[in-house]
Amino acid sequence: MELSFARRGSGEPLLLIHGIGHRWQAWEPVLDRLAAHHDVIAIDIPGFGKSAPLKLDPGQRPTIELAMERIAGAFPGFGIERPHVAGNSLGGALALELAKHGHAASATAFSPAGFWTTWREKAWAVGSLSALRATTFAPKPILRYVANHPTARVVAFGMIDGQPRRLDPELAYGDTLGLRECKAFRTVAKGARHYHFSGDTNVPTTVAWGAKDRILLRRQFEQAKRVLPGARFEDLPGCGHVPMNDDPETVTRLILETTGAVSGKAER
Repeated sequence: MELSFARRGSGEPLLLIHGIGHRWQAWEPVLDRLAAHHDVIAIDIPGFGKSAPLKLDPGQRPTIELAMERIAGAFPGFGIERPHVAGNSLGGALALELAKHGHAASATAFSPAGFWTTWREKAWAVGSLSALRATTFAPKPILRYVANHPTARVVAFGMIDGQPRRLDPELAYGDTLGLRECKAFRTVAKGARHYHFSGDTNVPTTVAWGAKDRILLRRQFEQAKRVLPGARFEDLPGCGHVPMNDDPETVTRLILETTGAVSGKAER
């Protein structure tokens, strides 16, 4: 399938995958830093950004595993075979699944989905994101005002970002419209309730979690440690659910250490 994407840099390929309701621009704060070491491809997940939703066969359900297969199926179109992969939230789950199924040379996952320990944690995550999306249907002048004013951004983006005052206003406004207009939000959110990550990645793997993540709660970080004992685990002080905005330097470093582009790689 064809995916909307941005591509920069040269070297070993590195695929970047955003979270639910987001778009490839989620990686803008780190894109050029990573492109200094890698051929970086930041994609829009099917049904988000400008990528078309998954085409399903009769009776087929949209699942994270199916999305992973379709993303891997797009690799030949990019001229890549087994890239390094980094993802956030839903994208973190997809990165781990790609590694698990032999499609990735390494995996870096920031607050990946799929490690909830109770149904309440799943309901909290899906409910919080759904409530946040509901606010994006306010008139566009209001959305623009919120994006432009630091105090308003704290209220609007405080569930997602650890330091919303730092958000670039244009990026914040674009992300708001992206969440509003994404075609697959409800379908993917519903399907994610049934998803749990299991198995192993068998490649260098880093899992990092924001200390201020209010969407996927910190108990899930401990669960990830039990499920992936061979991975490296990193705390992200001051970071929320989308750490690329809060601490681009640390996010960049962790990805490059995991790919082996700089010293200090993930365990395996």
